[in-house]
Amino acid sequence: MSPVPLSSAQARTFRVIAVQPKWSAEDFVSADAFRLWMRSQLEMARPHLHPEHPNLVVLTELNGLPLVLRGSPLAARAGTFERAALLLFLSRLPSVLPVLLRERVSPIRALQLAAWQANTRLYLHTCRDLAQEYGVYLCCGSTPMPRLSLKGGRVVREAGRLTNQTVILDPQGHLIGATDKVHLTPAEEAEGVDLTPGPLPELRVFPTPVGDLGVGISLDAFRADVIGRLEAQGCTVLLQPDANGSAWTALEGLPPDPANVRDQPVAWLESAWTATTTGKSIRYAVNPMVVGNLLDLSFDGQSAITGRPEDAPDLQSYVLTDPRPGFLALAPWVQTTGTPDELRGIGQHLSACSGHPRENAYRTDLLWADLTLPASGVAPPPRTPHEYALEALLAEAAPPETTSGHWLPLAVVAGVAALLLRLWRRRR
Repeated sequence: MSPVPLSSAQARTFRVIAVQPKWSAEDFVSADAFRLWMRSQLEMARPHLHPEHPNLVVLTELNGLPLVLRGSPLAARAGTFERAALLLFLSRLPSVLPVLLRERVSPIRALQLAAWQANTRLYLHTCRDLAQEYGVYLCCGSTPMPRLSLKGGRVVREAGRLTNQTVILDPQGHLIGATDKVHLTPAEEAEGVDLTPGPLPELRVFPTPVGDLGVGISLDAFRADVIGRLEAQGCTVLLQPDANGSAWTALEGLPPDPANVRDQPVAWLESAWTATTTGKSIRYAVNPMVVGNLLDLSFDGQSAITGRPEDAPDLQSYVLTDPRPGFLALAPWVQTTGTPDELRGIGQHLSACSGHPRENAYRTDLLWADLTLPASGVAPPPRTPHEYALEALLAEAAPPETTSGHWLPLAVVAGVAALLLRLWRRRR
């Protein structure tokens, strides 16, 4: 499908910015640490904000997940995700146990749901304040969040449900829309952080001065059902917040074909780059990727802004792939030369617990591109009950900082926790 001819009267001209930050567990031990980490990303963007046109800043996937560590510096230094989760479970048993038993969810999901009120408010208020202060349209990245609704003027959550969710705000900090991730990776499923997949029919497109925005969180942007649904609704700008939880130059194989093992950068060409170079309505895609070692988990990648081949004729591509058109902007990997085996070795050196001098020496970056689109022909979708509840939370004043969790006698808690975990695993 050829691009729609633009006239100066119709054109929407705007700047998109993709932030590639580096995270660590210490960024999430307190509300102040989290706000500082999020602000640092907008400060990276500040010198590149367009002085006249609207700006869209896109942050990374699961950038609110480690808020489960808030108030627990000991857990942040636990060394592994499993040990951190156990310490958190022990310290917060009085709040977690009722959720675990009443809603019949896993310990890790109960841990996240028990802290939803404080962490969801902190996340939303931080993003709202940043959108207002920097005057940008903000794709907040994504975070685990329950599905909410308003009951008698109060925000309540749906029992047991926790999705990987993106929120988009305007420069006044008002809600544009929210989207759940549909296709979860194994690390997001029951044996990992235990999230709930979002329903495909709920994916919608949001018309704005910075494009008709559709969200494909990480793996969703690889999937034809997601891209097809967004294109059927007239999506022109695909937002792909990402957190790739392994060495960038490692081999991968994911559902639905885990036997199809290839270099990750080769697989990544099937997401944003394919959506813009071979798609229909999607003209541009923004794919920011977080890097850094979080406890024993490693995250790496190359952030990118992609478009049609005629929009980006210069040849470039991810490491371990051949140069090609379609990349408007691309973050270099930590090393651009070397044999495939050498580059794969470097990816392992960067990873958590490698013991190599280059461990955790990832590259942060920021990408931007000026884009032009015709006037939108997309109608704003109706608000969902969940979005009305998000609006209510965004309208609140920021609450005072509180400490989550209560310690019980360790011997008692350890025995109860071990029993509960053993029973849960046996039931599965």
